[in-house]
Amino acid sequence: MEIGLDLGTSSVIGLLCEAGRPRAEARRPLTTASPTPYASEQNAEDWWQAARAVLAELIAPLPEAERRSIRAIALSGQMHGAVLLDAAGAVLRPAMLWNDGRAHAECGALQEALPGIGTLAGVPPLPGFTAPKLLWLARHEPEIHARIAHVLLPKDYLGLRLHGGYATDPSDAAGTLWFDQAERRWSEALCAASATDPDWLPPVLEGAQVAGEILPQMAAELGLSPKVQIVTGGGDAATGAVAVGAVEDGTGLISLGTSGQFLLAGSAYRPNPGAFVHAFAHTLPERWYQMAAMLNGARPIAWFAGVSGAEIGALLQAAEEVPETRVPLFLPYLTGERSPHGDPHIRGGFFGLEDSTSRAAMMRAVVEAVAFCFADAVRSFGPAAQGLAPLPALGGGAQSDLLLQSVADASGLSLFRPESATSGPSLGAAKLAALATGALSRSDLARRPEAREIIGPRPTAALQDRLETWRALYRALKPLAAPR
Repeated sequence: MEIGLDLGTSSVIGLLCEAGRPRAEARRPLTTASPTPYASEQNAEDWWQAARAVLAELIAPLPEAERRSIRAIALSGQMHGAVLLDAAGAVLRPAMLWNDGRAHAECGALQEALPGIGTLAGVPPLPGFTAPKLLWLARHEPEIHARIAHVLLPKDYLGLRLHGGYATDPSDAAGTLWFDQAERRWSEALCAASATDPDWLPPVLEGAQVAGEILPQMAAELGLSPKVQIVTGGGDAATGAVAVGAVEDGTGLISLGTSGQFLLAGSAYRPNPGAFVHAFAHTLPERWYQMAAMLNGARPIAWFAGVSGAEIGALLQAAEEVPETRVPLFLPYLTGERSPHGDPHIRGGFFGLEDSTSRAAMMRAVVEAVAFCFADAVRSFGPAAQGLAPLPALGGGAQSDLLLQSVADASGLSLFRPESATSGPSLGAAKLAALATGALSRSDLARRPEAREIIGPRPTAALQDRLETWRALYRALKPLAAPR
């Protein structure tokens, strides 16, 4: 057996599998802090304690013989976060996350220093990436920056605590803005432009390579064999793709987690920086992917339910009954936006509220806005997004029929909900673990899940008109969203 361990933004998820087939799942929630405008941080120790609890819950019910049959744990995690360590391996400050926007000024400095950075690194500089954060730290927290000896991505910090070494994989390295995507190695030019010593960065292993064996104290704590292998794994976008076989040309997915993604895999590096489409190395050798990344996936739905004091399921059900003619417009940019705008300053807001506007109508507007983001994503891909086979939809938001149908209607995509919808990255990590141990082959990872119920698009002229009005609303408000 093997375990996939995914460090998400809202929770740590563990999946116990047998040759890639799920047997048990465990989760622990995480919280995020925003101490200042644009800031988004988490404590690495919270990740570790949640991961330990998840592993213990998965393993505790197993008889000793089954515990001893667990051969590997592979890692997945939220991308772009900056985990800063000193020479002794101690964490220097809370990790700045993928949706931290403080380094917006530093992105301009990087673009000016390296005009071709979008082609080299796969995407133009955006504040959520790791490299701009290091430049921001050099300017705003120089005492912290001066003590840096190691920089890790979030999942790789869990790896350090599990096997005691420093390592990452191409897909997580790809999201740092330090990685030469075509050559699949750290770039000295990108490091030099972002106040980063290349010696701080870990070795890059392929996703199914073994980073090390589990530390003896962790093996004893969990009752595992001391020979359990810790497999490098991948960033959550890449491991989610592995979970549903999105590893060959023309295969893809959408993800509706805290953030949102529209991803297409391929066997060549195809940068498209003008549309803020991310072109990143995959976690498997000789594979890359293109991805439109939206900072606000299904998160605005949970946000609105929270601030309105309602249960998400009941509110979504009520939203389905609202006539489209009474739905306001909503911009879902609670933490700025990446694809296709590259705009860290824009924020969310409702337009067209009336005295008669209900809470259900506002939720319908939120759902519609998330769907419109995917319409923008598809448009930014151009012809590559046309004529696709039905795509699997991953993430917690994929459980909503209303949201999936809305995304299909607005984007023109046909979608389906695979069995692994809510645990995609952890399943992908488990499959990489199985590949590392020989329980699965590379061809096994290319198998696509069965599309049992396809949700097809139902485009209308009225919907297209609302989409164009929604796009015009963003353009109208953009000049008002000044840096804070």
